[in-house]
Amino acid sequence: MAPGPAATPSAFSRQQLEFLTQLADALNTTLDLETLLHRVASLVQAVLDYKIFAILLVNERAHDLRMRFQIGHTAEVERMRIPVGQGVVGEAASLRQPILVPDVRKIKNYINANPQVRSELALPLITRDRVIGVIDIQAEQPNYFKPEHLRLLQLTASRVATAVENARLYTRVVRQANTLSVLNEISREITSILDLDQLLIHIGTLLHRVIDYRMYSILLLNQKRNVLEHRLSVRYGRVELAGEDIPISLGLTGASVREGKAILASDVRKDPRYRMVNSETRSELAIPLIYKGRTVGVLDLEHTRAHYFNEDHVRTLTTLAAQIAVAIENARLYQRVTQEEQRLERDLAMAREVQLRLLPPKVPKLKNSELAARFLPARSIGGDLYDFLDYGEGRLAIAMGDVSGKAAPAALYAALVSGILRSQSGQHLSPAAMLAFMNDALRERRLDSQYVTMIFAVWNDNDRTLQLANAGAVQPLFCRGNDVTTLQAAGFPLGLFPDAEYEEFTISTQPGDALIFFSDGIVDAENAQEDMFGNERLDAVVSKNRKRSAAQMVDAVLAAVGEFQAGHEHFDDETILAIKVK
Repeated sequence: MAPGPAATPSAFSRQQLEFLTQLADALNTTLDLETLLHRVASLVQAVLDYKIFAILLVNERAHDLRMRFQIGHTAEVERMRIPVGQGVVGEAASLRQPILVPDVRKIKNYINANPQVRSELALPLITRDRVIGVIDIQAEQPNYFKPEHLRLLQLTASRVATAVENARLYTRVVRQANTLSVLNEISREITSILDLDQLLIHIGTLLHRVIDYRMYSILLLNQKRNVLEHRLSVRYGRVELAGEDIPISLGLTGASVREGKAILASDVRKDPRYRMVNSETRSELAIPLIYKGRTVGVLDLEHTRAHYFNEDHVRTLTTLAAQIAVAIENARLYQRVTQEEQRLERDLAMAREVQLRLLPPKVPKLKNSELAARFLPARSIGGDLYDFLDYGEGRLAIAMGDVSGKAAPAALYAALVSGILRSQSGQHLSPAAMLAFMNDALRERRLDSQYVTMIFAVWNDNDRTLQLANAGAVQPLFCRGNDVTTLQAAGFPLGLFPDAEYEEFTISTQPGDALIFFSDGIVDAENAQEDMFGNERLDAVVSKNRKRSAAQMVDAVLAAVGEFQAGHEHFDDETILAIKVK
């Protein structure tokens, strides 16, 4: 709604209602953050004719605002990081209030990123009493924004904030579930102390900072023998590895296992359960170490003074005991893992060989186009996949997928996806129908926290057209002349939701055009400063190499990503596929 004659209250109310209805529909039908932000920008533009628009999100670790979506800003401005409290957007986030600036030249706090800007409207995004970002709109005319704009956009801010937070939470939950699965497979990577003896000594050192004990022991439960095996003791600062095993039917430590709770003996001489091991002991505190509802051992503290331990000590140690139990189990698990490390390495090498054999050995040769594809796993094996399927009479199906997670679980799931895909390729289904079939097939074989994003396309080499459908994968690029554009195709990932339907698009190409399909490992690649490669750099590389062959374009992109990372660890698989029209 551009500035002009004031709308009547009833007309403006109708417009508000229509706008909010459209907004609710847009926000409630996607969990993809990129799609969500595009929809918000389009709806806002329908009621406020802007040229410069941005949604900035708070980086809680750095306490600054970073552009997540923008229209009309330069690349330099997009990369700016605005501290909370600085500039119009930073002040809006700090004050938790919308700010309407009729003329930015008259305020001291304005960050002059664009000399042409004269007025600005910033609205904080607040959800659950927490500021997560700011919507910022700028204009090149003073007094461009009116109070009615502010009122209308205020109605949208909380809804947008909730939708953005839900989308980010969805992403975090999925990634966290996948990360936990990987950590179970490679537990040595999450353990700071790999040797169990060193771990137990370190625990004793930490406990001494909390409780000034005289004797400390760790006994681990042997369930087959029903005994507590002495693992380590520290007596007056001296470490002892040798010690007597204790049946769980005897002593205060045995009582702790049997009863599954802390046992406090203020004066062991008056407790019939006490089994004398150290004649100088007068008070003792035994805490069961419980991991996932199962007792794995006992932490035992002794002192030469009667009534030394108290209920505060019990509460403190009971809280610490759960963490100690986890640490011990992790260390023991690591020991078992290291014993099988060589066998695991052989298995992983074989798995990598199998995975590479699942990929096409070479790209098909076509009359009117050329193809190229490359796959770089983040680890020895990965979860990306691509395939070429013969659809007959100059038609070729192209699939590119990205399985959730990494390493062995992702590779196994990728093999499952590839097998289902090839088994159905003979039916020559359309892209939308193939994705719907794949979704149903994976739902039937549902695995917790596993899904796959996929683009499926059918290239007709005779008339140089491409049919395309997308199931949550990164949107491909289309290069024609000097322009590089993103093909706006979206959809639900495969294996998550029942009865999903997918949109299908047909693209007509000309000689010299190029289509670039890529996984998120390309644009999400980070350098040592934690900056992402991003879509802007990718567009620039594609544009620079637009006249080269498909293979040269693929190699140029991977070379640019590798140079950008400069040896920084790859955290995601990188796959890229190009079609160049002859």
